[in-house]
Amino acid sequence: MELTAREFKAYFKKVIDMIEAEKDYLCELDRKLGDGDHGVTMSIGWQAVKAKLDNDLVDEEDCGKISIAVGKTFLNAVGSSVGPLYATGFMRGAKIIKNKVVLNGEDLADFWVAFGNGVKERGKAKVGDKTMVDTLDPFVNVIKNKYDGTQDFLQLFHEAVTAAKEGMHATKDLASRKGRSSRLGERSIGVQDPGATSAYYILATFLEFIEDYSRKVS
Repeated sequence: MELTAREFKAYFKKVIDMIEAEKDYLCELDRKLGDGDHGVTMSIGWQAVKAKLDNDLVDEEDCGKISIAVGKTFLNAVGSSVGPLYATGFMRGAKIIKNKVVLNGEDLADFWVAFGNGVKERGKAKVGDKTMVDTLDPFVNVIKNKYDGTQDFLQLFHEAVTAAKEGMHATKDLASRKGRSSRLGERSIGVQDPGATSAYYILATFLEFIEDYSRKVS
């Protein structure tokens, strides 16, 4: 599989549309655990990214520069804790694909591992804390442990997203240990973490994108 910078930007635009569609649901989850604004916060960040894509990045062909711009733009638009997390993820990923105008399966695998690890390291959370790490850690582990450059990236990414989905669902049974929701303690059990949910949606949107793209080019 290969994606050009044009397709890479098209993926981010799909994320923007997805966040708008899921904004209310993300806020609904967050009302049960926090301030109730996670969906709005994500929307603000990704709408800023949309403006960046539609203006400054129209002719950009360096996938690394695109990812850096997405991360920095999101960070500048979002003041909450989620801003630095996603910014770190996309900027770590950008280092992997620096100066690349076309991304192959190995590039994409390395990009997503760097993205997930960047979020985890910046947030200093671990699996079981009821955060987006519960989604990202199993996702990264599948890619890191199974990809050797020879197998079908699309199939591997499908497996990784399945693991991410299981991690997201598992947050329902956890008590929050990080962030504002940690003050709820045991009362946070039974609610799916909004950060874990939006992280899953971002990964699932990439899977949907590459599935559609593969059908078009096959």
